[in-house]
Amino acid sequence: MKNIVSILFIGLLFTGCEKTIDLDYKSNQSRIIIQGNITNGAGPYYVKITKSIPLKDTGSYPVIDDAVVTISDDAGNSEVLTAGGNGTYHTNALAGVEGRTYTLTVQAGNQTYSAQSTMPKRVPFDSIRVETHIVTGETEYSIIPVYPDPLTKGNNYRFVLWLNNKLINQHLIQNDEVRNGVANSVRLEINDDDIEFKPGDSVTLQMQCIDKNVALYYRTLALISDSGPGGGTTPNNPPNNISNGALGLFSAYTVETKSVVMP
Repeated sequence: MKNIVSILFIGLLFTGCEKTIDLDYKSNQSRIIIQGNITNGAGPYYVKITKSIPLKDTGSYPVIDDAVVTISDDAGNSEVLTAGGNGTYHTNALAGVEGRTYTLTVQAGNQTYSAQSTMPKRVPFDSIRVETHIVTGETEYSIIPVYPDPLTKGNNYRFVLWLNNKLINQHLIQNDEVRNGVANSVRLEINDDDIEFKPGDSVTLQMQCIDKNVALYYRTLALISDSGPGGGTTPNNPPNNISNGALGLFSAYTVETKSVVMP
């Protein structure tokens, strides 16, 4: 592949002065972006609705403030969210409950979009274990979230990382495909190219128990680009759970947070 890219690059060098290349942006038209979460924590819960912009354009994403947004669950509860401006919508009374399946419905313009996500049962987040290793005279850190994976297979976990209260824009996903039903001892695959852990640093982890579709989204997003823990949208959007060609993600998850000081 590298050889092919090199050949193409050399070819462009020789022809660049002779021919103007017009990029075709037809396949990069504006699309609706829906980003919503519901957790087992206290509400309100939020949905953000914007539009993507063509690749050739610059600027912020236009917001959609006139949509009708509804979240319901499989226990018969339903709520129409309140518009709060700037493309945001919020609940007022709906509660996030473990084990329930939530359906998000968005009516925007003459289109209807829907998504479903099941909130897994909460897996306790026991602690954060930090291991140090000396490599070529330098100390390297491994961060291990400790939690008892249930005997039932198919659990997926997402971790959001803060270093000294600064959000680290990486997507950290674990599952029980290899080590089912045991206490986790696997370190997080943190890209430390732009992160330098030091003694005394404060590390905070938020553990989310997520369903399989949400896990697939974040695993794919991590392969494409570490653009943000909120599921940043990229030109090659990961497979998501929203219908009708919308970008973004709707996720129902449990949440628990722990902190540790680096030794």
